[in-house]
Amino acid sequence: MNIRQLQESDYETLILWWEQWPEWQAPARDFLPDNGTGGLIVETKDGTPIVAGFLYMTNSKAVLLEWIISNPEYREDDRDAAITALIMGCENLVASVGKKYMFTIGRNKHLIKKHKELGWHVDEKPSYEIIKKLKN
Repeated sequence: MNIRQLQESDYETLILWWEQWPEWQAPARDFLPDNGTGGLIVETKDGTPIVAGFLYMTNSKAVLLEWIISNPEYREDDRDAAITALIMGCENLVASVGKKYMFTIGRNKHLIKKHKELGWHVDEKPSYEIIKKLKN
């Protein structure tokens, strides 16, 4: 597997993934860190993209890992390993720039389980994403 920084050209692929997952809505490009390039993507050795996620850096020691999205058509045996690689790759990147904490928001049971397996604390009380688009 290959882990790399997201590129501008990846956004169109991710939009297609979001459209294929029911109940998911793609965030606007300008809602994402670095206009859609602030994150990592995991690919197979031949370049097939498997899973991606975004890192919102802050001016504190904390980083938000969000919008983890996977290729709905990729069903190979290494899919779970790719998700693990993405989260651990993000952890390593965040640590390498001197950050101390990571957090995420999630409701997908598979991602919650994966985070638990990787030593993340999961608060069992439900929470909600609360977003407001401001007028410009």
